[in-house]
Amino acid sequence: MARQDRLWRDERAIEGLPIRLVIALVVGVASLAVMMNTIQGLGALGVSELDARPTPDVIEPGPQEVNVTVVDSGGDAVANATVVAKSGSARLSGVTTAETGADGTATLTIDPQLGPNRVEGTVELDVKPPSDSYADRRGNTDILVVS
Repeated sequence: MARQDRLWRDERAIEGLPIRLVIALVVGVASLAVMMNTIQGLGALGVSELDARPTPDVIEPGPQEVNVTVVDSGGDAVANATVVAKSGSARLSGVTTAETGADGTATLTIDPQLGPNRVEGTVELDVKPPSDSYADRRGNTDILVVS
């Protein structure tokens, strides 16, 4: 009976318990954040950013063919990517698409026109990657149209 009385009146465990719970919670949340960040980063490690390199990159208004080479972040050509040309400040009658071949080059037939009182404009290029190991998040080189 005397032993139970002593444990009942002992308040030392109660004093340290709340701070220990707070410390455990903070450490647990920080560890969880690090683990989640690591897991989310694993998918992005193998992703390579794509870029479109038009040839020529400066053209005149009117119908013509432009070759666009799609390269990855290492400068290697990417096959089976879809290149999309669309109106920027220069007008196209619609959206034009082409798929890259084994050499990473696609040939687009475009007919850019400049608006009234304009001496230059751009045709925008987008790349649709061939697989999940590629991404096209940054802007690509535009085609400059100059009269």
